[in-house]
Amino acid sequence: MSSKEKYLGEFEQFLLLSILSLGDDAYGTTIRQLLADKIERDVTIGALYTTLERLEKKGFVESKMGEATRERGGRAKKYFKVSASGEQALKRSKQALNTMWQDVTLRGEHSYE
Repeated sequence: MSSKEKYLGEFEQFLLLSILSLGDDAYGTTIRQLLADKIERDVTIGALYTTLERLEKKGFVESKMGEATRERGGRAKKYFKVSASGEQALKRSKQALNTMWQDVTLRGEHSYE
């Protein structure tokens, strides 16, 4: 891993995985709902968008504006997509975690291999 390649934080991983899971329907509200449903994590919209902006600056996500809709008072949704470098960053993080979990056994549990 070069010095420019950094590991992702836990929340960054959750957001990237949410976007991949949602596909073409990945925008703020759906990402937030998925996190609440799957990992019971209530995320403020501010924290969500701040992290998405940071991921976009790093080149890990791309965004585009959708069409304005009546039900949103004429506002458009901002959709997100994980870039190729974002997928690579996720793979690096997954590999690093898997490596660190090898040969680790928590009290009262069996090995995670």
